Amino acid sequence: MELYLIRHPRPAVAPGICYGQTDLGLAESATEVARRLLPLLPSAFALHASPLTRARLLAEALGIPRLDPRLKEIHFGEWEGRSFEDIGQTALDAWVASPLDFSPPGGESPRAMAARVLDFVATLRDEAPAAAVVVAHGGPLRAIAGHLLGLPPERWLGLDFACGEVSRLDLHDWGTVLRWFNRRDAGSAASGA
Repeated sequence: MELYLIRHPRPAVAPGICYGQTDLGLAESATEVARRLLPLLPSAFALHASPLTRARLLAEALGIPRLDPRLKEIHFGEWEGRSFEDIGQTALDAWVASPLDFSPPGGESPRAMAARVLDFVATLRDEAPAAAVVVAHGGPLRAIAGHLLGLPPERWLGLDFACGEVSRLDLHDWGTVLRWFNRRDAGSAASGA
């Protein structure tokens, strides 16, 4: 299976705001992002997306997506919509001390987010389309790629998916190949970026 992972376009949010599952609009046109990404995608593909607006709008510009709540970004609970300054250094230090297992009040841990996302991956692998496009968020895309590439969860944060860009993984019975990472248009594909 060819698997194309796309992070949503830039969200309309001020810098320094914690916004996991906060349903934000876009700071750039989903139609324009789709126009430049389509040449990088195969002519036919199964399309899946997070139902959050910032991912859904891009997916709808690419085709008719199957919206799946398992693809939502991590839920930051009481931190949602607050500035990191307001959240406070003590709380942020607790997160840094246990980055996979820390849960903000009323939220979920990165490990819990990854479990629901990997449940989606298992479903997708069972369906086994020739090509699939997933439009989601940084956290879920890190979990998908990190898991499929056999990286330990502690290394997944090193996979920095850029907004409005696409990465391709080829899934085989024997393993996964990273074909390319963070391409924004056909020009970047031609140059090998």
